[in-house]
This record gives sequence, C-alpha cells and structure tokens, in this order.
Amino acid sequence: MLTLQESIRPSADLRNHYNEISKQCRENREAVIITVNGRGDTVSLAYEEYKRMKARIELFEVLAEGEDDVKKGRVAPVTETFDDLRTMLQEGES
Repeated sequence: MLTLQESIRPSADLRNHYNEISKQCRENREAVIITVNGRGDTVSLAYEEYKRMKARIELFEVLAEGEDDVKKGRVAPVTETFDDLRTMLQEGES
C-alpha cells in the first residue's frame, strides 16, 4: 500500500511560497496540508498524484459494487457473461 507523505504549512505559505509548495508536491509526491488559524483547511497534491488517487478510489468503488453483487447473488456464469459481451460487440460493429 502506498503511504503518501504529508507536511503541514500555514495558508500564508501558500500565498508567499507557492512555487516551493508546488515543487514539494510534485518532486516528493507529498501532500501539503494548508492550515488556517491552526486548523486543516485544504490539501495540495501534484496533479499526477491526484489522478492516481482518484483512479484508486474509483477501482475500490467498482470492487465494492462487485462484492455487493456477489453477496446479493447477482452473478452469472463467466461463459454467459462473455457471450453477452460478444453479442454487444457484434451489434456495435453493425
């Protein structure tokens, strides 16, 4: 499991040291927590890290849906599933 490093900086740093914070996020793959009045307010991440995190969350959601389907008996034999996919693909070619 990937552990994202974090650092905490006051909101004034975001305004006064944006380039430094941006570099810190990109090069160190680090999340920077921005505080206002000593409390967490926002988190800054490199765009690539954000996309990776979002993809992981979406995968977890799909896996949870699949697990729920299995628990509720909403399953079909794999051969039937592939037959349905083949039919859908053939219809899409027409």
